[in-house]
Amino acid sequence: MAKSRGGGGPGSPGGRHHSLAGTRESLAEPGGDELSSLGSDSEVNGGGPEERRVDKFGFIVGSRSAEGPLEEVPLEVLRQRESKWLDMLNNWDKWMAKKHKKIRLRCQKGIPPSLRGRAWQYLSGSKVKLEQNIGKFDELDLLPGDPKWLDVIERDLHRQFPFHEMFVSRGGHGQQDLFRVLKAYTLYRPEEGYCQAQAPIAAVLLMHMPAEQAFWCLVQICEKYLPGYYSEKLEAIQLDGQILFSLLHKVSPVAYKHLSKQKIDPILYMTEWFMCAFSRTLPWSSVLRVWDMFFCEGVKIIFRVGLVLLKHTLGSSDKLKSCQGQYETMERLRALSPKIMQETFLVQEVIELPVTERQIEREHLIQLKKWRETHGELQCKSPPRLHGAKAISEAEPPTRKALEPVPSIIVPPGPAPVPKARKSKEKSREKGPASPANGPGAEGNGAPSLARELLHPQVSPHHQSKESLSSRESEDTYL
Repeated sequence: MAKSRGGGGPGSPGGRHHSLAGTRESLAEPGGDELSSLGSDSEVNGGGPEERRVDKFGFIVGSRSAEGPLEEVPLEVLRQRESKWLDMLNNWDKWMAKKHKKIRLRCQKGIPPSLRGRAWQYLSGSKVKLEQNIGKFDELDLLPGDPKWLDVIERDLHRQFPFHEMFVSRGGHGQQDLFRVLKAYTLYRPEEGYCQAQAPIAAVLLMHMPAEQAFWCLVQICEKYLPGYYSEKLEAIQLDGQILFSLLHKVSPVAYKHLSKQKIDPILYMTEWFMCAFSRTLPWSSVLRVWDMFFCEGVKIIFRVGLVLLKHTLGSSDKLKSCQGQYETMERLRALSPKIMQETFLVQEVIELPVTERQIEREHLIQLKKWRETHGELQCKSPPRLHGAKAISEAEPPTRKALEPVPSIIVPPGPAPVPKARKSKEKSREKGPASPANGPGAEGNGAPSLARELLHPQVSPHHQSKESLSSRESEDTYL
């Protein structure tokens, strides 16, 4: 995984580690012009823009990224799911506090496409982050940016999903927004700069939301879900590689033994999987379902997907017959079987795999201790990883002021109004002899008026429920 610095592009002496090779959209086409758009019209069935057709996800039909036949959710079921998600999003704080398990189950079923972008923002906490930093993205967007990153980012633009309608045109709106988001991040976190693996992450986000929202979602992924993944030394991804390998020993001893025998380091096959959150590995319908669960449950979903792929690729003696050597094994991992990546199969396997946050954190401590014994202290001091939406919500509660009930009718200060019947009774009392209870001193001090205010306070309808005021988000759906 290249973490480019200075003017050195991918594959140049300035780059570190290996590039995103062998992927659906390889980073460098041999003999090709880096600055040309890989998704030009002439490359897709030789047709012009008027002949271009796209699938339901926006990929050009006939390209290597387009989906084949898909299992469609019945329209009535989809509408019911949309209605349920709208109710959750419009009362998000309440649902997150009291019904998080229900949110998790609905994310496992798949977020409705029309609400996916908005749901990702709520799950990741990027909606709150944006509200805390109003105008920050615009401020970063207007800055010129660090020249050492701009050239590298620009060279990577055309490599991100070149057969998607958003990114097919050189200099089109998709590539422009991608440049803005990545440039803004280098200014927001100058100590990290830019890593190539951030580009596909940002591109997926831009397919579902505007640039400003995509930027804050990227910030949450880099800081909360995958902290340290995109830092200069890539230490966090190396640690997670060892965690994955250790968990594989329990999930699939056969695959673990084979990879150990072949001396294949996890960094060789899992770097792109984890750093790009499988966006460059799986069929698109599977990518979206994995991301739905990832935003809700955190990095354990990424670990589970990796373990499922390894288990079903190398987990039996029959599967190992065709990959006896190191080269054959790596080729098998680069060309995974479509069957094990199919949406329904993969999601069910991921849900059922018993790998928990506690196991991951326990293994993290073990691998961290081993790292310190062999490499010394980590050079990149990343914040602790938060496992999903619930942990992020609890760690960063909304900072907006509590919604105080405000009466819709303001009554000027003064004595409370007295009903007519009570007025007539008071007049008759005034004509009779004075008593200690209603004597001149008591009336002059306004005691009956004060008592009436205490016994009959003015109740505003807004006092009845604070929950109905806890969300004011319904107007900003991005469809």
